[in-house]
Amino acid sequence: MIKEYKSNRLQIVYLLLFCAGIFTKVTAQSISISGKVLSNSHKPLERATVTIYPSAITVLTNKEGNFYFPQSLKTSKKLTISYSGYTPFEVDLSLEKNQNILPDIILKQEIKELEEVVIKDNYEAQHKKEKSLNVAIVSSSYIQRNLGGSLMQSLQRLPGIKTISIGAGGSKPLIRGLSFNQVIVVENGIKHEGQQWGADHGLEIDQYAVNRVEIIKGPSSFIYGSDAIGGAINIKPLPFPAKHVLGGSAILTGKTNNEQYGSSINLFGRNDNWFFDTRMTTMDYGDYRVPTAVVQVYNYTVPLYKNHLRNTAGRELNLHASTGYISQKFKSVLYLSNVYSKTGFFANAHGLEPRNVDLELHDKSSRDIQMPHQEVNHTKVSNTTSFQLGEHRLETQLGFQKNFRREWSHYVNHGYMPPIYPNDMYASRDLERQYDKEVFSASVKDEFSLGNHQFTVGVNTELQQNKIGGWSFLIPAFSQINAGAFAYDKIQLNEKWLLHAALRMDYGRIKMKQYTDWFESEVTTNGQTHFEYLKRSEELTRTFKSFTWSTGVNYNLEKFSLKANAGTSFRMPIAKELASNGVNYHYFRFEKGDPSLAAEQSYQLDLGLEWQDNKWSVQLSPFFNYFPNYIYLNPTSQHDIYYGAGNQVFEYEQSKVMRYGGELQTRYQFLKNLSGEILVEYLYSEQLSGSKKGYTLPFSPPASVLLGLTYSPEIKNLRDSYFSLDYRFTAEQNQIVPPEKKTASSHVFNLALGTKVKAGQQDLDISLQVQNLFNTKYLNHTSFYRLIELPEASRNIILSLKIPFLILNHK
Repeated sequence: MIKEYKSNRLQIVYLLLFCAGIFTKVTAQSISISGKVLSNSHKPLERATVTIYPSAITVLTNKEGNFYFPQSLKTSKKLTISYSGYTPFEVDLSLEKNQNILPDIILKQEIKELEEVVIKDNYEAQHKKEKSLNVAIVSSSYIQRNLGGSLMQSLQRLPGIKTISIGAGGSKPLIRGLSFNQVIVVENGIKHEGQQWGADHGLEIDQYAVNRVEIIKGPSSFIYGSDAIGGAINIKPLPFPAKHVLGGSAILTGKTNNEQYGSSINLFGRNDNWFFDTRMTTMDYGDYRVPTAVVQVYNYTVPLYKNHLRNTAGRELNLHASTGYISQKFKSVLYLSNVYSKTGFFANAHGLEPRNVDLELHDKSSRDIQMPHQEVNHTKVSNTTSFQLGEHRLETQLGFQKNFRREWSHYVNHGYMPPIYPNDMYASRDLERQYDKEVFSASVKDEFSLGNHQFTVGVNTELQQNKIGGWSFLIPAFSQINAGAFAYDKIQLNEKWLLHAALRMDYGRIKMKQYTDWFESEVTTNGQTHFEYLKRSEELTRTFKSFTWSTGVNYNLEKFSLKANAGTSFRMPIAKELASNGVNYHYFRFEKGDPSLAAEQSYQLDLGLEWQDNKWSVQLSPFFNYFPNYIYLNPTSQHDIYYGAGNQVFEYEQSKVMRYGGELQTRYQFLKNLSGEILVEYLYSEQLSGSKKGYTLPFSPPASVLLGLTYSPEIKNLRDSYFSLDYRFTAEQNQIVPPEKKTASSHVFNLALGTKVKAGQQDLDISLQVQNLFNTKYLNHTSFYRLIELPEASRNIILSLKIPFLILNHK
């Protein structure tokens, strides 16, 4: 009796809630639906996800594999069932009785192909209908089809997503005009910690190791804490291989613009419960080309040999491994990765002497990497363990990261720096800057249900140690600790209405070390001149506390859905904003922090409206955002006299800022094999106080419209063939903050085509892109090199081939 009672607890709970009047009134159209989910070996699958459509209500199966919908509409059309390691399943519904017991549902184990889980429309629709935040979801097939030089360049076709690009192989995310430490990147549940404060510091992520990405457009502090004030890029864990399978894939890539060639080799396997997954990616590329023969580096004309942007070549070597134990109630996975890159800086746009560049040396080869250049090595080790404890699903995460960045450049004395570099210096003569960051992180999360409430509570903490080196100074060494706790409640009122509520508390402390120059400078006090070692950074400790909240609602019908979310976010000032005091050699300016800055706060309202019909869909995502104390770098009338050739001084300040805008996505299926889409994005920003009142914010992307046309023919012996043409119109950007320059409008065409060829049990995946089809000369307002009038890359033809292989399959 006890066992039978426990096996039917889910039904009893729903019936009690129904009797108490928690659910909406039962109408003549209300029915119940129940069933059982089993594996292909006829074992019950506990916590399988069962979703009913069009209401998108979701329940989880109990330990006997049973699920139950006590109150549904007769108009319900289908169920979708998903479980990790098994192929998703759909059941069409034909409901005539008041009580409907479905036949047992059998899920089949999936064979992992190229580490990719195909993200079907129903998964994305379900996920969006359950979230009050605006979320975009892409799979590795999307990245393959839109392959760029980096992960973020591959994602920037999405409306609201842009990049701050640093050459052909590096970039950082820009979500609705916010970037740097206002947007976070999460990989396998761990917040990625590099040197994201630098505009010239790309994201240390291997895009070939990415399976699925969720992009949250809008503040996400209640989930991730500080730094998620502008949004989040959530790189989801790889799917587990199927049981008793050994296989892998090889990806070969070539690009014409910078003569890049590369490969990514993957090998995975699994027995009953243990699995492994490995990958190695190598890339080698030369200087990239631009559609101009000369470029203006401020007031100096620089000729480009054969249109090559000299010294922008690079190399990458990335290693990944994961292994773990998987069972129905317990999962523990260890992730290891090491991402290494060596890339050159455009030789004529670094340092304070752009004229003193050996053009003959640099132009001898387009593939060598001379100085200035950077080397970055990012090591990451993490463990994610989840297990079932009664009605609770607990998850723990432990992480360690080490980001080691070195920037190399010939020593050139400026100001009072000695003309001859001392032999007894602690740093190498050519080591301009060095940043060494170590991060330890831990988190615990609990998910459980009470009635129609789905709760998630958790705590997390992070400890950073940051060391510096080199002969140049910009930011001091520092240590930092962050801790936070949150609670989130998702309330299912009925088939149409979902409510969301979240609270979070955060604590942060940053301790910066004193830094004194290694050389003496001339100082005049009361008419007396003497030399002394100047103190660039004082020892400083700041503590920040925050309370944030978020609330939202979802309203879902068969064809129409509405979502709304209101909330607050916060961000701690970083070391660069509090204590920078040096020359930024990439921007030819002197940057100075303010140790009294307050934590940045944000208030935001997000809306989402979506209509889907048989042939067309429309999605509109407007937002409004207000910062009472936005942190920005403000140009002043002062000029540096100690460390350079009179560089303009920029100081960090705070002001009130208003931002609003949105994205529009429209798709229409003209014919069975022909579809079109329109993607529109718009952003307006204005500073409401401070010395730049009335101005916009730096790196504000202009409005743009993308028109896409895709033809998907059915070709014998081929699968998923496509031909697509994109036309993007980008409006002029006249709203700028000095020293930014106005950017003219642009018209750019991109072509893509691809197909899959059957080869044994797997498919060869071939894709070809032609970026900047007509070799258009245009400027990108959010590019790192925009200030020197550098146009975007010339025409680029990208060929990619995925070759999967299956060694063993003992199913």
